[in-house]
This record gives sequence, C-alpha cells and structure tokens, in this order.
Amino acid sequence: MNALLIAGTDAAVGKTVVATALAAYWQTYCAGRSLGIYKPIDTDGRDRDHYLRLFALNQSPQELSPVCTKTTGDQLPMGDRTTPTIPLDLLWQQFEALTQQRDWVLLEGLGGLGTPITHETILADLAWDWRVPTLLVVPVTTGTVGQAVAHVALARQCRLHLKGLILNCTQPCTLQQLEEWAPTALIQSLTGVPVLGTVPFLADPTNPNRLAQVASELMLERILPLSFHS
Repeated sequence: MNALLIAGTDAAVGKTVVATALAAYWQTYCAGRSLGIYKPIDTDGRDRDHYLRLFALNQSPQELSPVCTKTTGDQLPMGDRTTPTIPLDLLWQQFEALTQQRDWVLLEGLGGLGTPITHETILADLAWDWRVPTLLVVPVTTGTVGQAVAHVALARQCRLHLKGLILNCTQPCTLQQLEEWAPTALIQSLTGVPVLGTVPFLADPTNPNRLAQVASELMLERILPLSFHS
C-alpha cells in the first residue's frame, strides 16, 4: 500500500513531528509526486490546522480530519456498544479514496497503539484492518526501552506490518542521556525491529527546511514507498 501509519506509544510522543518531517522531505525532494495526509481522528483540530498551514495538500479540513473531538488520549466519545460515535466505515472509505488519488499518504494515529477507537477496536486493530504499514514513534525518556518492547509486542499480537521504530526527543537531552535512555542496540535486540533513526528536539517544529533535513537523516529506504526507488 502507498501509505504509512505514524503510530506512537502514547499521546504527545512526537507522531506529528515525525509525520511533518516526512511530509517536508517529500514535498522538498519528490517534486511531481502527490502527497496526502490523513488524521482521521483529531482531538482538537490543531494537528489538522498545522498540516494545512505548512503544506499545499489540496485537501479540505474535513478531508484531512473527518472526526474532530474535544477530548484527548483514551477519552474518545465512543457511544454505547450498539451505536459507536466513531464512523469507522466512513473513515476507511475516505482513506481508501485518498490512497487512490495520491502517490503517498501519511496516516497519523491517535494516542498509542492501544488507544480505543470503539468499544471493540483499538488503534492497532485499525492498522491491521486497513492493512497499512506502520512506523512506531517512541519518545526518548527513562522508559524508552520498556515502551518500545511493550508496543512492539502489541504490534505483533495484532499482526501489524511494523517497518521500524523512530526515537523522538520530546525535550532537550544530552548525548549521554540519549545513549543511556535509548540504547539502539539493546532496543533492536529486545524487539527484533530496526531503529530507523532519532529525531532531535526541535524548538521550532514548523520549519520545513529543518524538518526535511531531519527526515533525510532517517533510514528512508525503509520508509518511502518502493515506487520512489524504482
């Protein structure tokens, strides 16, 4: 599939930063190839507005984020078990249409892989149902290794096509802290999943040139669609 899900281990771990960096790279270096961004559920509309402000996507706010709620994280308005509030069929139809219209689609998830979307479905289930390859963003903290191990286990349980992990510095950290908190070799040994790079702390996450540079330092051959390399 010509799409990539940017998932995370929790809310506020840097999914939007990573997606924005990849989008900035695509629009800078992949001239003539169309990009779509889809965040089916946005808790406050801020991420949707962020993408529309930075990129010429030719998408309406509703096409980019059809569901906007006023809740955060795991507090989605799911209704009761017979009438869920989140219209999964509609979200799938819009996503499928976008993948047919664009050369590449970046799909940003909500919260972590275990975040419930309905009473019966978590984000990881949605990734499997939609058959979309997944990139997992893990924040650089004292709990990085544990978060990576737990979420890779969940991804495997849900049979996801996990392309790799991206470590993201959500706050300034020294090289020593990075090595202690997020030892790449240990994470790869324990999870069996490649770490495709580390995104440094960005004081200004809206600078397209800097974002494109950050993306260029990732293992893009594991991230970009195969057609890009042909």
